[in-house]
Amino acid sequence: MNPSGTSYHQLPRYPESLWRATTDLPSFPRLAEDIETDVAVVGAGITGITTAYLLAKAGKDVVLLEAGKIFNGTTGYTTAKVTAQHGQIYHELIQHFGEEQARLYYEANREAIEFIRDIVGGEEDKFGLKLEDAYIYTEQDGKTLEKLEQEYRAYEKLDIPGEWTDRLPLPIPVTGAVKMPGQYRFHPLHYVKHLTEKFLELGGRIYENTTIGGKIETDGPLSLQTKRGNHRITCKYAVSASHFPFHDGKGLYFSRLHVERSYAIAVKPETAYPGGMYLSVDNPTRSLRSASYQGEELVIVGGENHATGRSICTHQHYENLEVFAGNLLGAISIPYRWSAQDLITLDNVPYIGPITADEDRILVATGYRKWGMTTSTLAAHIISDHILEADNRYAELFSPSRFKADPSIKTFIVQNAAVAKDLVSGKVDMSDADMSTLQNGEGAVVRHNGQRAGAYKDEEGKLFLVDTTCTHMGCEVEWNEGERSWDCPCHGSRYGYNGEVLEGPATEPLKQLDPES
Repeated sequence: MNPSGTSYHQLPRYPESLWRATTDLPSFPRLAEDIETDVAVVGAGITGITTAYLLAKAGKDVVLLEAGKIFNGTTGYTTAKVTAQHGQIYHELIQHFGEEQARLYYEANREAIEFIRDIVGGEEDKFGLKLEDAYIYTEQDGKTLEKLEQEYRAYEKLDIPGEWTDRLPLPIPVTGAVKMPGQYRFHPLHYVKHLTEKFLELGGRIYENTTIGGKIETDGPLSLQTKRGNHRITCKYAVSASHFPFHDGKGLYFSRLHVERSYAIAVKPETAYPGGMYLSVDNPTRSLRSASYQGEELVIVGGENHATGRSICTHQHYENLEVFAGNLLGAISIPYRWSAQDLITLDNVPYIGPITADEDRILVATGYRKWGMTTSTLAAHIISDHILEADNRYAELFSPSRFKADPSIKTFIVQNAAVAKDLVSGKVDMSDADMSTLQNGEGAVVRHNGQRAGAYKDEEGKLFLVDTTCTHMGCEVEWNEGERSWDCPCHGSRYGYNGEVLEGPATEPLKQLDPES
């Protein structure tokens, strides 16, 4: 029970993002012919759209390509904090990159905030843009508090505006917190929809349901090929803004990135929210910010991070957030719940720039570590400056070709050992689940003709059966109860219950099986 005595379990039956539910989304055709352009941008989230806009504004002919529907990736499922306070990052950056580069990281994100504010102009209400103080906090003593104190000292070294406090505006008994004033929150899809309209006004072209696959031809002009229709896009530059890079180019990105999933609920609180954006550094993490909805204020409560495909009961993560929200503020209702995943690099700094040191016409932006609102914006500037042959003082820090010995080598070994373990354990997993016992709306790994398979029974009782071998690199997917999807623990590919690709790096669906055979 929450403080008012209201029962829990108010969660919506199906996941839906507040942002997508409150945005009229445009639609665009599938590419149906061979085309030529200066720049092909693959991925229509905030990174791709901002990059496309900047290049079109500079006079380039730009085509934006999206495998599904625009805004349907991480951009539509974020908590949308526009901040340079990215958890406890600055002490770590000083240790591994030095003070100069750590300061550049802050300045890059600060410039991204200013760009977003400039785009919004004087229309803050239209985009839900609101000035907020951001806090990272802990309720613990010992090493956790000591680490937070180290982060504050990093602020002082780098001359980052900040304040140490042992109290929050929220009724949370903290042992310490670091406040970064002058940050923002906004409605991400209202913002990117506006940028999309500006891009189209500049002559940009957008194609949805257009997946890029196959080998990219790099002799002469670049040539990309669609998976459906085999249409060609000939271009001078190609930009991978598709979350996981659509092309590896011998950059070994599958081994240099790992994937984490996190959850959010939108709560109508009983107690007035005092303002501010909050992130705990404890485990499990908790994130809070407010948002306007139908003339009222909702509180977005997030957290419950875990490696994709490695959680036994994903719906429990939503329930944990519901309990936290109810105990903190009370919950009159919970109109929306959603989840998202993001990629994390070996050293926690995003990869932005040429995909390899030898190929500077294909550019990549990935590994945002769940801080995509500012990172996507600075990525768009780094990439567009490269294409426009302009200097960018942040390019070296974010270069995908970097490889720091500490902590990259250790992280590289641990991550790939985990992938190898998942690959092997998935192949020998022997599930006891029986298809005949599945209830409507349930899914599970089952045995079918002696082989591992994935079964789901929809609300009408129709049974869907798929091969659980991920089409990316052969790992075995696991059932995600909270999202009704099949998730790969190795590199984060996700599939619908019918096997269709929801998120890459996979581009091919899971093989459908005949339940009657």
